[in-house]
Amino acid sequence: MASGYDAIVIGTGQAGPGLAGRLVSAGMKVAVIERGRFGGTCINTGCIPTKAMVASARAAHVARRAADFGVRLSGEVTVDMAAVKARKDRIVAASRDPLRDWLEGMDGCTVVRGHARFENTHAVRVGDDLLEASRIFVNVGGRAVVPEMPGPEGIEVWTNSDMMNVDFLPGHLIVVGGSYVGLEFGQMFRRFGSRVTIIEKGPRLVGREDEDVSKAVAEILEGEGIEVRLAAECIGFSRDGNEVVARVDCTTADREVRGTHVLMAVGRRPNTDDLGLERAGIETDDRGYIVTDDRLRTGVDGVWALGDCNGKGAFTHTSYNDFEVVAANLLDGDPRRVSDRITAYNLYIDPPLGRAGMTEAQVRASGRKALRGFRPMTKVGRAFEKGETQGFMKVLVDAETERILGAAILGVEGDEVIHSILDVMYAEAPYTVITRAMHIHPTVSELVPTMLKGMEPLD
Repeated sequence: MASGYDAIVIGTGQAGPGLAGRLVSAGMKVAVIERGRFGGTCINTGCIPTKAMVASARAAHVARRAADFGVRLSGEVTVDMAAVKARKDRIVAASRDPLRDWLEGMDGCTVVRGHARFENTHAVRVGDDLLEASRIFVNVGGRAVVPEMPGPEGIEVWTNSDMMNVDFLPGHLIVVGGSYVGLEFGQMFRRFGSRVTIIEKGPRLVGREDEDVSKAVAEILEGEGIEVRLAAECIGFSRDGNEVVARVDCTTADREVRGTHVLMAVGRRPNTDDLGLERAGIETDDRGYIVTDDRLRTGVDGVWALGDCNGKGAFTHTSYNDFEVVAANLLDGDPRRVSDRITAYNLYIDPPLGRAGMTEAQVRASGRKALRGFRPMTKVGRAFEKGETQGFMKVLVDAETERILGAAILGVEGDEVIHSILDVMYAEAPYTVITRAMHIHPTVSELVPTMLKGMEPLD
């Protein structure tokens, strides 16, 4: 049976629902297709549940440090993992269920449950139903990569999605991958009470960041008792009784890590391999991402790709901005572009890392004259008062234009402070706008002007 629509939205991740709402408001008849859980990765297995669990882990961490603040607790601090999971599940449901209800109750919007596959450039099939539209928006997200490694037979390997179902405390969690997902889960479960070892193939953690950031992150994690193994060029698994044995180095004598459970956190891939894209002539790159232009149009007229499946961000905020870019161009006559946005993201270890714009390494590679401001968190009063002085603040500025090129805020409230810098970058204003601002005391942000007043030339 064929049904005609003005627009079809495939997937209900961060870009899809908002776009569906805008299209309906513009008078279009819209079909929204969802094969799994409403809300995509962010709501179900990403940002919202993991940050809920990070909050539980921080509560345990602060409770163990209570004596540092003059607070006495009787007895050992323990974590009820079933209660942690139940809290996380309630928070997820509070985000997912209203989204589902909103879409299903929206006049002009039809929700279709099932797996969508392209029949041609303007038609997709869901089971026995054929849906046709002149505009199709692909918002299918991505999933964790589990690479082939020697000896995985009989060994259960978890991904970030699997971690959402863990309601017990692993004895020794082996995390393969030293970037965002691996570090957040590693610190989280260490604070819950597990022994944790992080194995990273590269020479340092979070390799996309500057070396001073990577070093500080490693110090924070190792300071909490997390074991870090770097330059693990040969990784494989075997089982010895109840233990999982990870072979982590082919060149040294210390070649094994013995644990109880394994989390694989080595990257993600787009959910584009089972959409029938070839039948519509929709091009993908060598990693499976749908190829789009600066306004997220594919090479097929009337087909757009948004969110993690287009390879242009893979964050909740970039996915939502994809929706804004498409809606602005299609409905508002506003020629917004993906290239207008500034790179920005956070690493939610504790303390967090807030990042915006270029790294110091990128600034150096550009060859431009630049200034660098730096301040350790030990010289930030708010951090000292809170007893959280790990990390530092760093800002890079173009010496000629006085515009901010990039920043890294690793420290207490760094995930929020970064926005005061990011907003000035979007305004294309000189850094002196911040140095002349009167900030509120006592805050972390109040030391950003002080840091900028003390900049020195980048050698």
